[in-house]
Amino acid sequence: MKRASVVLALIGLMTSVCLPARMEGRQPSAPGEAKKAQRNLAILIFEGVQIIDYTGPYETFGHVYSFDQSAPFNIYTVAETLGPLTTWMGMSVNPKYSFDNAPKPDILVVPGGDARSAINDARLIQWVQDSAKDAEIIMSVCNGAFILAKAGLLDGLEATTTATLIEKLKLAAPKTRVVSDQRFVDNGRIITAAGLSSGIDGSLHVIERLYGRGTAEVAALNMEYNWDRESKYARAALADKYMPNQYDIDSLVTSWVPVSRTGGIDRWESKWSGRSDLRPIPAAGESFPRPRPMAGL
Repeated sequence: MKRASVVLALIGLMTSVCLPARMEGRQPSAPGEAKKAQRNLAILIFEGVQIIDYTGPYETFGHVYSFDQSAPFNIYTVAETLGPLTTWMGMSVNPKYSFDNAPKPDILVVPGGDARSAINDARLIQWVQDSAKDAEIIMSVCNGAFILAKAGLLDGLEATTTATLIEKLKLAAPKTRVVSDQRFVDNGRIITAAGLSSGIDGSLHVIERLYGRGTAEVAALNMEYNWDRESKYARAALADKYMPNQYDIDSLVTSWVPVSRTGGIDRWESKWSGRSDLRPIPAAGESFPRPRPMAGL
């Protein structure tokens, strides 16, 4: 009985010490130990930026805590000018800094979205180049890789991007080895994550590199994110890349809905259900029954 009481007491002590620190968003420094300086983590945003491309990393890096500092990252957004921006899908967002007053970043995150204007914005590309010179890590998400390519940061490296733009990145970055079978590619200073949610995995990888596997696992757990370090999932590697996402079947059916889209890297099956008023033309002396709903298009 005494032994059981001691174990229960220790468990209770651990709970009372650990949980409040985590719930308050900080963990105490060791006695007499100075806190380490925060790393400035800048996230570029622009008109048409994809929401999850920048908020995914923002949320992930924001869940990192350590014993020698309350928050290892000073996270902030940067745009060419101050004032509201409209993201892809219509969210209005205000950057914290402009190119003129942003702190020098140690970590730079370059998201994607409707990046056509950003890629052709000479001032934006110059800011990325200048910010990358002394940055410890530069990470793109989705077609943010095109911005890095335009800045000349992918030359001679391996990179990836969102599944539907793999071939276009090969054309835009001829000096880069573009791959389609990795969720993110780590070249050391330059990391490129594939599409959308891949930025979360890329961010957790950066956290693991800088602060260890346990810190990254805690961040993932606090986000209730099922992080699989060994996952080989890469959207661009799936066999559905040989099939269009949308089917031009307006001439066949008046309405259609997707039934299922399943498969892997070697096989893919897409099923659609629709209804058509069209009838086949019968041969002489033949007749056909009324049309039935079409499935499996």
